[in-house]
Amino acid sequence: MNTILRIARKEFAGFFSSPIAFIFLGAFLAVTLFVFFWVETFFARNIADVRPMFEWMPLLLIFLVAAVTMRMWSEERRSGTLEFLLTVPVDSYQMVLGKFMACLGLIAVALLLTLPLPITVSLLGPLDWGPVFGGYLATGFLAAAYAAIGLFISARSANQIVSLILTAVVCGCFYLLGTDALTGLFDNRASEFLRLLGSGSRFDSITRGVIDLRDLYYYVSLVGVFLTLNVYALESLRWAGNATNANHRRWGLVVTLVAANFLTANLWLAPVDSVRADLTEGNVYSISDATRSYLAQLQEPLLIRGYFSAQTHPLLAPLVPRLRDLLQEYAVVAEGRVRVEFIDPQEHPELEQEANEKYDIQPVPFQFASKYQATVVNSYFNILIQYGDQYQVLDFSDLIEVKMQSEADLEVELRNPEYDITLSIKKILYAYQGSGEPFENIPHPVSFKGYISDNEKLPEVLQTLRQELDTILHDMVERSGGALNIDIRDPDAEDGVLASQIKSEFGFRPMAASLMDTNTFWFYMTLEGEGSIIQVPLPEQYDKAGLERGMQAALKRFSRGFLKTVAIHTPVSTPGMFGLPSRGNRFDQLRGALAETYNLASTNMMSGRIPDDADLLLLLSPDKLNIRQLFAVDQFLMRGGTVVVATSPFEIDIQDRLSARKNESALITWLSHHGIVLEEQLVLDPQNASFPIPIERRVGGYVFRETRMVSYPYFSDIRSSGLGQDGGLTMGIDQVTMTWPSPITLNEQANQDRKVARLLHSSDQAWTSGSMGIEPDFQVYGELGFPVDDKRGAQLLAVAVEGRFESYFKDKPSPLVSGAERADDEEKAPVIARVIDRSPTSARIIVFASSSFLTDTMLDLASSGMGTRYLKPVQLVENALDWSLEDSGLLAIRGRANFSRTLKPLDRESQLFWEYLNYGLPLFGLLLIALIRRQTNKRATLRYAAILGTTENGRV
Repeated sequence: MNTILRIARKEFAGFFSSPIAFIFLGAFLAVTLFVFFWVETFFARNIADVRPMFEWMPLLLIFLVAAVTMRMWSEERRSGTLEFLLTVPVDSYQMVLGKFMACLGLIAVALLLTLPLPITVSLLGPLDWGPVFGGYLATGFLAAAYAAIGLFISARSANQIVSLILTAVVCGCFYLLGTDALTGLFDNRASEFLRLLGSGSRFDSITRGVIDLRDLYYYVSLVGVFLTLNVYALESLRWAGNATNANHRRWGLVVTLVAANFLTANLWLAPVDSVRADLTEGNVYSISDATRSYLAQLQEPLLIRGYFSAQTHPLLAPLVPRLRDLLQEYAVVAEGRVRVEFIDPQEHPELEQEANEKYDIQPVPFQFASKYQATVVNSYFNILIQYGDQYQVLDFSDLIEVKMQSEADLEVELRNPEYDITLSIKKILYAYQGSGEPFENIPHPVSFKGYISDNEKLPEVLQTLRQELDTILHDMVERSGGALNIDIRDPDAEDGVLASQIKSEFGFRPMAASLMDTNTFWFYMTLEGEGSIIQVPLPEQYDKAGLERGMQAALKRFSRGFLKTVAIHTPVSTPGMFGLPSRGNRFDQLRGALAETYNLASTNMMSGRIPDDADLLLLLSPDKLNIRQLFAVDQFLMRGGTVVVATSPFEIDIQDRLSARKNESALITWLSHHGIVLEEQLVLDPQNASFPIPIERRVGGYVFRETRMVSYPYFSDIRSSGLGQDGGLTMGIDQVTMTWPSPITLNEQANQDRKVARLLHSSDQAWTSGSMGIEPDFQVYGELGFPVDDKRGAQLLAVAVEGRFESYFKDKPSPLVSGAERADDEEKAPVIARVIDRSPTSARIIVFASSSFLTDTMLDLASSGMGTRYLKPVQLVENALDWSLEDSGLLAIRGRANFSRTLKPLDRESQLFWEYLNYGLPLFGLLLIALIRRQTNKRATLRYAAILGTTENGRV
């Protein structure tokens, strides 16, 4: 080993004995930085990663390694020193390994000088260091393989230029094998085989942050084969000119066996897919614990079948192997409960017919153009998930995300395949279980507690309902197998002790048949289990069917096998005239995302009630609510529900002219009653997003109006420092834009006994304004376009409050029995005066102080500016719903680091500063190496002079 290290040190020092090493290193670094900042437009991408650098590394290393290795043996042969080396008492493998280590040392120096890039990115955004480490590890192994190839070729050539060209060609061939340009000419199976042979495709797998033993060994096998051939090449030079003998044949046989074993081991390791390490933050390429929990609930085999055509779009083809690997992991984790199949429908006509007719899976015509021709191919890219009689199909639009850098530059990536697949498994699992008995999916006993007066006190309509209740409970007890306990008591008995208890604990108070009726009674119902209390509402028509639906809805809240129901209230859109777009805020993108996870129920709340099966109420930019609608919201909260609100004291109009007007909504007053005050101001933030603003220009006395993307302070760009981590509501979100937000002030006294999570804050340089003028005036106010207030500070823009709330209608009559609030043509059904004064501690209010940040218009504007779908606000609301409905599994999967990590906002001067800094640091490193090398040579010269003595003129 000492001999190998001495050779390595000698060769490594020889690199820097001339300016050639500095020229090669400088050229490599210059090209790398140019590609990163200019070709891949780092700042325009606005993503905090160094992936562009590693994407080009396989190509850049070809030329760097070829330049480094071209002289290693060729120079020895040209200068005639190779014969001397072959006669010294040093084994050939020692010389080969010494030169190999010297080459790796020089490449390591080159990579070390690129470290300022990831450090810079980490300072500008939330960099995931796992893929960075994987990228450098992959670069090291790839460089080792290229160096072994270069050394072998250098040993076979006496000309450095020939060695350089041949090394570049051979390494280029290995890289070309796995590229899309070549694999796109073949079907999926041949393409996957070529990717296994390609050095670049293996490299991409590691740079994602997944270290797979098979990928690492692939490079080790290349190193082993070509170093073995290098040793054999040197040995063959020893006996050059001699007749072939048994020793020569033994050398050839041993080299053949060693090389064959190195290569064959790749085939042995091919089935081994469990020896891998996921280095990414959150382990985004590994099956999560949440997915494992859903798979553990399977009682019957689950089928996952991938329909992938051999010929497909070139941008989709590289994604097929990754989906195959992921689906295979589902099968491994499920331990026999999941069967995974992959078929090409065009090769199996009977399965294609079944897919078309039974599952409505149809081929999609993909059109793509190469340099030489345009092609249309009908291709399948679908995943079928089936459990019992339930199934769901995912197509390419459900699985991929398209990022458009320019009209001719599209990047297609898997969006979050584990989330999409696990969500589908959850939906069909719950749908299958939902058709059965609810008690089968409740893992603990449940108690029904009724607080009901004697029949003599009840109105006639409730006396009948009381009898129906006994029938329903008797049937449920039999079906529960002893899991349901019944406890019905009269609150007026026991000297009113129970009445006082439920009034203070639940806010229940006596009911009346009408507003003026003095005869009061009790008729409240709850289901309790595992510390949770669910109130069963009275049916709107006081019938048996309605009561059964209410009981079933309450039971499902205890079950882990049913989809939750979200009631949504949105403003009514006014249809546009003469083909113009409809007026009013629309939330179709949010609805589409939520529909994948929950049952959605639209409600206008005009009846004064929320649907009985609703688990959560979502109010999106609500109009001016009347008293009955507000009562519905209030009583839903009093029953322990969760109310999620996106509203503001202002309404924004961007269709006719950019303007704001006050929103006189009773909901704002209701929130203030509960200690959440939305100030009648708007927040302006210097850390903001862009917005297309009409700008007036004066040219030659004429006024021109044009639209520009400008920095807009009313679009608060909230980054990691402004994202609260309480409760995990912002998990997986690194940035969100709040449009025209208002500041939130919390009443500390009202919320002192509640859990408060401050979710979103503006930057600490933000200020507020009560002005209705929201069009910028850059001529008067400069770059920001608005006057800047001296009073600056972080503003609270979203909050979640959990605890006990006092009803807004406490000690007030129910609006449902007020004749003034009932329409004349409304059916005069019996109405019970019933107001719950206090909520349980499980009640929640989540407020986002913006009416517009979830609208389709704002999401489309952000998407057009970023070149990809911008759904961070939607993900934020999905997190809020998952957290509220205690679906932490999906929240964890969605929050895994498959999200876009964006950079901090930077002006052009700051971008140039960071770019020039990254050019300057490697240059400083090269100068430092040159200085160290000069001092080393100087010390060596003085040492030799001291040993040998000097002449009169000072020469040695």
